[in-house]
Amino acid sequence: MEECLNIASSIEALSTLDSVTLMYPFFYRPMFEVVEDGWHSFLPEREFELLSSVTNEWRLSYVNKEFSVCPSYPPAVTVPKSIDDEALRRVATFRHGGRFPVLSYYHKKNGMVMMRSSQPLTGTNGRRCKEDSALINATLRAGKRGYIIDTRSLNVAQQARAKGGGFEQEVQYPQWRRIHKSVERYNILQESLIKLVEACNDQSHNMDRWLSKLEASNWLTHVKEILTAACLAGQCIDREGASVLVHGTEGTDSTLQITSLAQIILDPRCRTIRGFEALVEREWLQAGHPFRLRCAQSAYSNSKQKWESPVFFLFLDCVWQILRQFPCSFEFNEHFLIMLFEHAYASQFGTFLGNNESERCKLKLSQKTMSLWSWVNQPEELRKFKNPLFEANSLVIWPSVAPQSLQLWEGVFLRWNRSSKFLDEAYEEMNNIIEYNKELQAKVNALRRQLAELETDDGMQENS
Repeated sequence: MEECLNIASSIEALSTLDSVTLMYPFFYRPMFEVVEDGWHSFLPEREFELLSSVTNEWRLSYVNKEFSVCPSYPPAVTVPKSIDDEALRRVATFRHGGRFPVLSYYHKKNGMVMMRSSQPLTGTNGRRCKEDSALINATLRAGKRGYIIDTRSLNVAQQARAKGGGFEQEVQYPQWRRIHKSVERYNILQESLIKLVEACNDQSHNMDRWLSKLEASNWLTHVKEILTAACLAGQCIDREGASVLVHGTEGTDSTLQITSLAQIILDPRCRTIRGFEALVEREWLQAGHPFRLRCAQSAYSNSKQKWESPVFFLFLDCVWQILRQFPCSFEFNEHFLIMLFEHAYASQFGTFLGNNESERCKLKLSQKTMSLWSWVNQPEELRKFKNPLFEANSLVIWPSVAPQSLQLWEGVFLRWNRSSKFLDEAYEEMNNIIEYNKELQAKVNALRRQLAELETDDGMQENS
């Protein structure tokens, strides 16, 4: 037992090195042929090309080229064409951490958009910024209203004013309706994860004890809160035909959960493997989610870090809930999500190192480490992550957030408690059946073509 504890302590110490450059990704050398450089697969310029093919109302701004305007934003961001860089600099001074409103998603169906930012620095004096209101009003259609979804409770948002933060006052933003959808963050989520892991590892096999521990963890409550807020954002855009701005305090945690899940619901591209990879890059890595702080250690760690929180893990859990409800609408399977969860915490690749693009540039990750996408997107690896039931679905998918519809993610939380052998065998058998069905379908189609050709020949002979 003592030896096991010593090994665990050694692993924990090695996983929390003070210097990032001493971490494994800087020493890892791939044993596979690199066909695609994942560092260049999802650049903002490529995403902007897709946007430009459907609308000309936006532009790619390099106002943050040196990371001087906003340290947690990428060098290039998408903003309304009518707003110049000088106005963006002014808006940045009015938003927490310089995170001015930028485009998150464009809904092709009706031209509505979703933007994200941090809280405005209104303070107790009701400070205002005319460039800020001009920026978000530039996203509105004539005679239309927009929605601001604040991921804090009204009480928390009001308390933020005393610290220099705050929220958009309706007097200054008359075309926008503010909705507060409280989503928990930081240590509350980490404590919730620790309680759930403890409950899952409890071998007492007492039903009452298990159910009470599961409820006490509040994990599924957090899942429900996030999915509910994401559905609200999606409904505002798709059903109300309104543009949306999402923010909390910093705009690097709950904000990103909402914007990315709303895109899973609205955009079929995000339900494909490459589309989902692009989403993780755009809405998490480039958007400045502080992975190094949030994923410093696991729920098993003895020491508790102040800024640690399973924000990205919760997002993946929410995606799994939607995948389970719509098993044919996703190109990827559960293994793909579990793989991303594992690599966010411990990886031989440099993708999830650092807290933002500025840090990754300073560390020269693209030159000194390998991208996760370079490995994942190899044909032989992709096969493991493909969902055999996938049928492209261009529709919006609305997940149920009823408590009865949400389940514990057994593939993650109970994977050490039960053997996956039979599940793997069943999955393999399902794959074989689907492949055999495709072969039979191909034969049917070939025979139909032959029959049609024979009927055509018979008709020609009769006519002659």
